[in-house]
Amino acid sequence: MLAFLTARRAGLDDPLRLRRAESTRRVLNLKLNHDRDVDRIHGNGINTLDIETIEGRYMLSGGADGVIVVYDLENFSGSQQYTCKAVCTVGRSSRHVHKFSVETVQWYPYDTGMFVSSSFDKTMKVWDTETLKPAEVFEFEGNVYSHHLSPIAKKHTLIAVGTKNPKIQLCDLRSGSKIHILQGHRAEVLSVRWSPRYEHILATASADSKVKVWDVRRASSSLLTLDQHNGDKTKAASETVNTAHNGRVNGLCFTSDGLYLLTTGTDDRMRLWNGATGENTLVNYGKVCNESRKRLQFTVSRGCSPEFVFVPCGSSVAMYALHTGELITMLRGHYNNVDCCEFHPDYQELYTGGKDCNILAWVPVLRDPDEEEESNCVNKGVQGPSSVNPAFQDAWSSDED
Repeated sequence: MLAFLTARRAGLDDPLRLRRAESTRRVLNLKLNHDRDVDRIHGNGINTLDIETIEGRYMLSGGADGVIVVYDLENFSGSQQYTCKAVCTVGRSSRHVHKFSVETVQWYPYDTGMFVSSSFDKTMKVWDTETLKPAEVFEFEGNVYSHHLSPIAKKHTLIAVGTKNPKIQLCDLRSGSKIHILQGHRAEVLSVRWSPRYEHILATASADSKVKVWDVRRASSSLLTLDQHNGDKTKAASETVNTAHNGRVNGLCFTSDGLYLLTTGTDDRMRLWNGATGENTLVNYGKVCNESRKRLQFTVSRGCSPEFVFVPCGSSVAMYALHTGELITMLRGHYNNVDCCEFHPDYQELYTGGKDCNILAWVPVLRDPDEEEESNCVNKGVQGPSSVNPAFQDAWSSDED
């Protein structure tokens, strides 16, 4: 790492290179933090997490018990061992609480004064954080599996909503009404995601095995339907033509630059797609266990080189290299299935929630190489720097370089 600092000081390297190298080194050293607890509020499994991007301080969680919790991730105690406290809770005693499982929560991208939640009680609620009362309630005909607000939109305030109905609903925050419907899927829509690159581009995943990409300014059909075989009909059986997976597609995630789209399905596969052309990049991640019948929340790192993918895999979290598909490590700590992952780009930390009702914090633990090697001999469940593939070696070069 001294080599990067010296080159930066001498003006030989771009500052971004040093930042990426250090971010990558931190992500490669993620371990379960036994000194940091998160208040256990939920009485049932945790389905969804979201960290706001304004301050990077507050985190939302939604559970199968219908409860929504806001946590403060800041450490004010000055002690190494501390607990992330629940600032406020929409609990079972509140008359505004969701009646059934909360499937998705999301902060309003530009202000922590508002957040949105959706639930199996067939509603999506827009909440005032100050009063913890819904400012707007949208009702639907079926269970709501997923919703998403664009993180970059300036020209619209649309929320895309995936429900048990194959039609995707677009709700406008300004007017408080459903203004448009996207038709094309033949089964329930399990996940929806706006592009972080183009504000009018939306990706949707369905139980019909298909992933569609839409331009919401067009009233006609979708722009693309992703095909796992890239149009090669000699490799595809008649029933798998124009399908992204051979099972239910329940997970969507764009990379931070919007150039690639990741999908997961119940065929135990994860696929990486070119965001512009819709081409399957054919990266092989191996078997990615996925038994969820609902939306699966996974995440991609930001600011690393290369980038990494964190995806729930049973009671563990699998960490893959984005573009090579190599399994870097398995993060083990939950006692039951993991349902959601959320990456904190400011500190290169990971938060995970599962059916054991726990939220776990995974943070970089940076040690001397000799100490790391000894630690790996004791605990081989999570790899450290001494076992990192040589392809990532330059990201955490030793002080001797």
